[in-house]
Parts: sequence; structure tokens; C-alpha cells
Amino acid sequence: LTSPVKTVNDFYGEFSMVFQCHQERKYMLDKNRHLTNWVPIVCPFTEWNIWPPPFGHWLFSFFPVLAPAVFKFYDGLSQFTCPPSYIMGKKESRAKFPQLNEKDIKYCAVFYEGQHNDARTNMAIAMTAAEKGADIANYVEMIEGIFDTDGKVIGIKALDRITGDELEIFAKNIIFAGGPFTDALREMENNSKESVKSAVQGASGSHIVLPGYYAPSDMGLLDYNTSDGRFLFFLPWQGSVIVGTTDKKGPAETLPYPPEEEIQWMLKECEKYLSKDLKVRRSDVLSSWRGWRPLAADPNAPPGGQVSRDHVISKNPKSGVTFIAGGKWTTWREMAEDVLDKVLGDGHPKCNTLDIALHGSDGYSDSLHIQLIQKYGLMEDVAKHLVKTYGGRAWEVAAMCEPTGKQWPRFGVPLAANYPYIEAEVRFACKEFACTIEDVLSRRTRLAFLNSEAALEALPRVADIMAKELGWSKKVKQAQIRTATAYLEVYGGRIPVEDDLHVRLPTLEEAMDVFREIDVDGSGFIDITEVKDMAIRLGQPLPEDRAKSIFDNMDKNRDGKVSAEEFMQWYSNEETKEGIKSYFHQKILKLFKEIDTDGSGYLDEQEIEEVSNRIGHHLSKKEIKQIVKSMDTNKDGKIEVQEFIAWMDKETDETGFRKMLSGSMGLGGNVWLDKKTGGGSFLG
Repeated sequence: LTSPVKTVNDFYGEFSMVFQCHQERKYMLDKNRHLTNWVPIVCPFTEWNIWPPPFGHWLFSFFPVLAPAVFKFYDGLSQFTCPPSYIMGKKESRAKFPQLNEKDIKYCAVFYEGQHNDARTNMAIAMTAAEKGADIANYVEMIEGIFDTDGKVIGIKALDRITGDELEIFAKNIIFAGGPFTDALREMENNSKESVKSAVQGASGSHIVLPGYYAPSDMGLLDYNTSDGRFLFFLPWQGSVIVGTTDKKGPAETLPYPPEEEIQWMLKECEKYLSKDLKVRRSDVLSSWRGWRPLAADPNAPPGGQVSRDHVISKNPKSGVTFIAGGKWTTWREMAEDVLDKVLGDGHPKCNTLDIALHGSDGYSDSLHIQLIQKYGLMEDVAKHLVKTYGGRAWEVAAMCEPTGKQWPRFGVPLAANYPYIEAEVRFACKEFACTIEDVLSRRTRLAFLNSEAALEALPRVADIMAKELGWSKKVKQAQIRTATAYLEVYGGRIPVEDDLHVRLPTLEEAMDVFREIDVDGSGFIDITEVKDMAIRLGQPLPEDRAKSIFDNMDKNRDGKVSAEEFMQWYSNEETKEGIKSYFHQKILKLFKEIDTDGSGYLDEQEIEEVSNRIGHHLSKKEIKQIVKSMDTNKDGKIEVQEFIAWMDKETDETGFRKMLSGSMGLGGNVWLDKKTGGGSFLG
């Protein structure tokens, strides 16, 4: 009210952005039905007036009353092309969403959103571009710019991460589309020693995956009034339930390691609307990770220029390079269109891709899964999964299926129990240029995102298939397995892994969750066999004498059984905590030796850069100097082992590098570094 012009401009900016998102959503759902679907989302209300109000504005305190009208307005933004929003009373809410806590619910408002297979959409975009004549490259990264005499960037030097080859690529126009890592690319267009002005910040959204029984298979939930003001989504996804938060600002990282406090927060928030009979347990977390998106500003805009609420396109007048950042997944097509129009200029026909359907849309129909079942004898969930992933290309995947040797299903050997992924998809992924196990388990299939333990179990079979398809040597295969194992261990799972060495005291509920995880037969007590089995699951098989020693420390009454009470006492005593700390310190010492490739007894900038590259986290020179500075307490330019241990054990690390290292270490203790010897590529 104090600045009415600014208020109107802000509202118009937000309105325009949301309206455009709806137009792009319509394109995806109309043109690419093989990748998308509508999902109804429940917004439960437990009171008629909310105080303190959401978003800190008094008007939102009346949202429970205004919600039906607000969602109808939201429908109107899409010109009512989406299924209509509606309301449900307490009885209907309980019938359609039986997991809800009906006692406190006044009513539920339901609206519809679009959902898409994001990893496959990404792949389909690349394949569609190739079909239209684009040259595409996988596992290739820019390492520096190529400049002319005027300082303009006329090409780039790139590194093929698979072969280790370097290549030069020249172009009339160069566009950086590096998401939250765009500033690292912009450093390479800078032909001077001065750092570029930051333009892109990272923002992370944490996610956990729960078993499918936490929600109906066709309905999600939105909590718009969480304890810290962020949104919380609770949605059916690939047969499971995904819980995710909106953004939290922070430096972007390449590994998906999720903070344990975020997992705990989401679990606590989930309990608010769910039935008291449905206990939300830490051990029900099948997988967890963080995703990053860029928040952008134009560093080349004139002073006082308008700040964009959507994506930013900016051209550096010195280098001639254009970058695009910001935006949302929904507006990917509009972003590509806008940046090409700007780069090509007014003398070129405007880009228009609204009529282009993505790779896989040809041959898709609602009954395609039935045709696959009738011809190949596939399981119904497998057939539906293939169709909603590959569209008309599902025929090609099915043709690669090998017989199961059973009466039913006749074809489609599964990669993991209770999931629709089959071995034929690995073969098909290799035909679509997949070259790493990690890629297949995390992006070509979604197994790592759905269940990190299931992905680890499937890893050996995926390695066998890819080795055969791609002609790997034994050395390359083993390197691939080590690298993929290290990557998969960074995903969160049922057993908490702390960000660093400061072991948080376990709560009673968490300790009981661990007890239940070890007590696999549900007998109510733990025996020595279950202790040894758990050690194997954690990647640390115990010798007989060591297993017996640990078990005897738990078994206070010496009856050969560890009760929940005995386990609790052992789990929380000082000796156990000291043992955990000693275990991690041993791992740090091993880690130090692996990074210290020249055996000098200390680490330097070059070794920090090498280790970051080897685990896929490529840092700028500025970031490496900052990391070394934070470790090097005596300022002699060398990081000794005691300095490294002290740095790993600090309360905070602003660089984010320690979290990446400790996440890569994991609980399994597997060697995660593959030392590069001589020439050749990282993968041998």
C-alpha cells in the first residue's frame, strides 16, 4: 500500500510468469502424453483461520475460506484446460485419501498439477534435437575458452570424460546453460585474472522417497503452512511416494547428498496430516537426495534495470558469450526459444517449437501397454512403465527382452524385485549412448532415486550387461563398479549417515528404527547372525571374533539375545560413540593417503583439484584456493594430516567440500577413488 506502483508491477510480473508456466504445461501435457500425466493434489484444512498467517501476510490467514476461489482462479490461468479443482468434505476425504487424519480436518481443496518423467524428458529433448540435425555429446565438458585477438570467445576446449581426449569446438555463437554451475563456466570466458561478477546462486530442494502405502496411487498432498514457511509436497511417484520441499539457498553441489536434518524435518512435517495409526518412521526412507536449481540475476544489466522473476538471458559484451539461467523445468522450451531468438537476432526467423512433440511421441497410444502385454507377455506394471517412459519406442525396448524361463511373465527379466525396471532397458540405454553404470541406475532408470539399496543390489547385473554391450575390459568394469558404488552410497537411505564427524545423539525413536532394521526376522531381539548380516549390508563384513566382541558388549545378561533395552543402552553409551568417531578417523586417514597421490605426506592445490575432478565435482581455481585456505591453519601452503583431520572435524565448512568428501566416504568403506595412472581415461 505504501508503494502502489511497485506492488502492481510485482503482481503483474508474478502473474505473467505463472500464466506462461501454464501455457508451457499445456504444451507438455498435450504434445507429450507419453511423458506426462495429471495428478490431483489435496490441500487439507484443519482450521478456518490461520495465525500466525502463512508467508507473514494477514490476508493469507483467511486462505482456508478463500482456497476454493483461489484454485478456480488457478484453473483459469490455464484457460480451464486442466481438470477442474473441487472440494471434499471430511467423509469423502477419508474415502479417497484414507491415510489422512480425519479427526482434525474441516475439508480438503483439490487442484490439479502436471507431472512428468523428468529424467526421460531430458533425454527426449536431446534425442529430438539430434533428430532435427543437432550434434550432441554425452560426458563431455568445457575446460577452457578459445579466444581471438580481440578477446572474443570463438570456441571452447572440451574434455571427453570417457576417452580422456581433448577436442576443440568452434562456433559463431556460444551459449552457456549450466544451471546453478553457470558461474563456473563464465569464469572460463574471462580472459583476465579478475573474477567475474556472480550472476547465479544455487537453491536446493531436499527429497525423500517413502513406500507407496503412505498415499493413494493417484493423489498427492500439499502442506502450504509448514513450521519454517516452506511448501511441502507429498506425491505419488513411480509406485512410491516422494516428499519434497521448496528451495533453500546454498552453494550448488554435484553430489545428491541430503542433510540429515532436512530428512528429519520432512518426516516430522509429514506426520501433521497423516493418520495417527500410520507411523512415519526414519527406517521407511528408501532413498533421499537434493536437487539444485539456479536463481539468476543479469550481471550485465544497466544500473536500476528490472530484476527478472523468471529466467535471465545475458550477453557479455567483452567475450560475446551469452548465458541463460533461472526459470523452471516447466518452461524449458520457452527458455530455449527465447535464448535462440536473442542470439540469432531480428534478421533471423523466430524460433517456434510449439508444434514439435518430443522423441517417443510417435506411436504412443493409451492402449499401447496392452499391445505389449499381448505380444511379449510382459507384466502389466512393466508394460505401463515402458510406455510412459519410452512412448512409441517401447517396442524397441521390448524387442531386446530376454525370456524369463517362466510361464508368466514370458519376457522381461527384472533388475530389482518390486520395481518395473528390466534388463532390456540397460541394453537400450547403451544404444542411447549411456556409458556409465551410475547413469543407468540414476537417470536412465530411476532406481537410485527410488531405493538406494535396491540400486546397489542391481549394480553387479547392470555392470555385466553393460560390459557385454560396450565391450569393457575387466579393468574398466571394476573401475565402473567402484565409481558407481561410491556415487550410490551418497544417496540417503534407511540408515542415517551424518554430514560430518559430529555424531548426533540418537533419539529413542531413531535407535528403535535401527534396532528393527537389524532385527530382520521381527523376533523382538537381535542375535549374532543378524549383527554380522547388518555389517555385510553396510559394506564392512566382520571377522568372527570382532562380531562376537560387539555382540557381547550388547548382550548384558549373556542369554545370546539382545533385547531392545540392551541395544538402546549399547547404542547410546560413550564407548560406542568413541568407537564411531575412531572408525571415521581411520577412514579420514585412509582418505588422506588416497588424495596424497605423490606420497609427500601433505596435500596441495593440485591434489585437491585432482580429487575433485575424480569424483565428478569440478571446481574453479578460486574455489580450490578457498578450500586449501580453510584447511591450511599454519599458512605454509601445505596441508598435513593433522590439519586435514582437524578440518574434517570442524563444526562448519563454508566451502561445502567436506560434505562432498564425507558423503563420498559413505558408511560402506568401499574405495571410491580410482587413481589415474599414466595416460588414458579415468575409466581405464
